[in-house]
Amino acid sequence: MTTMTDSSVREFKMPDVGEGLTEAEILKWYVQPGDTVTDGQVVCEVETAKAAVELPIPYDGVVRELHFPEGTTVDVGTSIIAVAVGGGAAAAAEPVQEAVAEEPKPEGRQPVLVGYGVSTSSTKRRPRKGAEAPAAAQTPAAAIQAELNGHGPAAPAAPAAPAAPAAPVSGDRPLAKPPVRKLAKDLGVDLATVVPSGPDGIITREDVHAAVAAPEPAQAAAPRSEPAAPAPSPSAPTSYDTTRETRVPVKGVRKATAAAMVGSAFTAPHVTEFVTVDVTRTMKLVEELKQDKEYTGLRVNPLLLIAKALLVAIRRNPDINASWDEAAQEIVVKHYVNLGIAAATPRGLIVPNIKDAHAQTLPQLAGSLGELVSTAREGKTSPAAMQGGTVTITNVGVFGVDTGTPILNPGESAILAVGAIKLQPWVHKGKVKPRQVTTLALSFDHRLVDGELGSKVLADVAAVLEQPKRLISWA
Repeated sequence: MTTMTDSSVREFKMPDVGEGLTEAEILKWYVQPGDTVTDGQVVCEVETAKAAVELPIPYDGVVRELHFPEGTTVDVGTSIIAVAVGGGAAAAAEPVQEAVAEEPKPEGRQPVLVGYGVSTSSTKRRPRKGAEAPAAAQTPAAAIQAELNGHGPAAPAAPAAPAAPAAPVSGDRPLAKPPVRKLAKDLGVDLATVVPSGPDGIITREDVHAAVAAPEPAQAAAPRSEPAAPAPSPSAPTSYDTTRETRVPVKGVRKATAAAMVGSAFTAPHVTEFVTVDVTRTMKLVEELKQDKEYTGLRVNPLLLIAKALLVAIRRNPDINASWDEAAQEIVVKHYVNLGIAAATPRGLIVPNIKDAHAQTLPQLAGSLGELVSTAREGKTSPAAMQGGTVTITNVGVFGVDTGTPILNPGESAILAVGAIKLQPWVHKGKVKPRQVTTLALSFDHRLVDGELGSKVLADVAAVLEQPKRLISWA
């Protein structure tokens, strides 16, 4: 990263736009060097593991430099843009490599769109001789942010840390941020053997992974076949036929979804139950509500009544709306329902939720569902909208399939899958008639939800959809 000593230049760092997020990908720059920016102006769009977010600049000035191109994944706390500000009175007095107290407020964390930004430090340290860019990777602000993001205080004490005292004289200490050093430690990679590809010789995550994949003489001391296992890997990325295969980097929402699903599937013991139900009366009610003036301009569809049916079932069986606290060894029963709706977007699967859905009337719920869906389609769902869910609905029926065995959203105990609604032969009042039928599937965490409770919830949802008047009688 370019070092700037001009006191009128401010460095804007990648903020933590969610809770505990450690990195974000720069999707698009809205400004270029030489452009004039004003306080609050959006300068770029970034994609975190949860959503795409636009970042506003917190001061007036002229863009001096964009430190990273579009498509680059940047760690939280790393400077991404340099802005020359007028006057210089409020500018940071320290050079960029010290990365100390460069934000307008020297204490606390500066609010951003969601959550809070990088924690700054009031402590200033003299730059070490012979160490230029390494100082930026070892700043108090970066260390504090790494700990806030879940790396823990041990993150800066990466394997290369003991070599720090000897390195300042020679300047040979590898340049890498604390999260990258921790990654290298976890993978057993000596940073001194890694070829850097980042700006100013900084080692990136990709460099560490490449070092793991490549055969290294330094790892030959391993006793058995451990070094031999990665040996076939280097040839794989270079030998595949690009006309027959396409390799897509796993990042952003897809990366987060993959990690969440693996964690959920192998942490919570899943049980899935199914029920097939006649929803003919529900479909008739949907058509009637569409003609109701109270629902003018609102999205009225079967999902609306399915969501309301689930909320009624939760009210009748409140223990289903809970989560498992492994650390405290407690079951946390929620007295509110933040109803998640799984949504497929161009960036991948997201699950925004309707806050306090249990307290909403049917028209209010229709409005919330419409807003949730339109926001998701536009790719403007905020990280806050995807936090704090308690139970989820996934509508796989829109793809024409009958049902599925959904995986729980992490931190929740139940998820309802809704299949396609089809006209099928059905015994109704003693006669076989064509009726509109669907299949529901409820997956639940068997640590806190037993078969009886799960069955009651699923049966109640089915009962409401079969006889929608229960929305009134069970209210």
